[in-house]
Amino acid sequence: MKKIKEVIVVEGKDDTKRIQRAVDADTIETRGSAIPEETLMLIKKLAKTRGVIVFTDPDFSGEKIRKTIAAEVPNAKHAFITKKQGVPNRSEGSLGVEHASVESIRQALSQVYTEDDSAEELISQTELMVHGLMGNPDAKERRKQLGELLHIGYVNGKQLQHRLRMFGITHDQFIDAISKIDGDNIND
Repeated sequence: MKKIKEVIVVEGKDDTKRIQRAVDADTIETRGSAIPEETLMLIKKLAKTRGVIVFTDPDFSGEKIRKTIAAEVPNAKHAFITKKQGVPNRSEGSLGVEHASVESIRQALSQVYTEDDSAEELISQTELMVHGLMGNPDAKERRKQLGELLHIGYVNGKQLQHRLRMFGITHDQFIDAISKIDGDNIND
């Protein structure tokens, strides 16, 4: 089983159990989107000593936790699963990491990113519109596909440009992903 050096930040104990079935890793749990100050301080300390990987659910609460930690720990790494990967097998339960397959978790952790707020804007808002990621009836679905291909998670149109910059997505990576989306749509 692969050993992860960084401490993985998750939402709850069920996430911890699932992560530890996939990899050998330590976790710290936020216990929801209102992260206690003491937990945030521990995450900051761990970021300095071992590094942290934020691995939250692909939903509103998970994104809120991710943003809170990113504001306090700019060098945090981020792992993402898609909404489809986090759907429970049974009708009960909510969307989350605890429902992801071991393979999905391993794949997400193999593709972690470190945020880079110093990166310059490489993809303009106009280009996002031209490629149908904003101001288009299919924009939401196209952003979802783009987030999955680039492993940066789903964001709304207002946040997309920031997310692309934050993760240092190059223009070539962006165009390659758009080509795959357009190729997939042609075959549908």
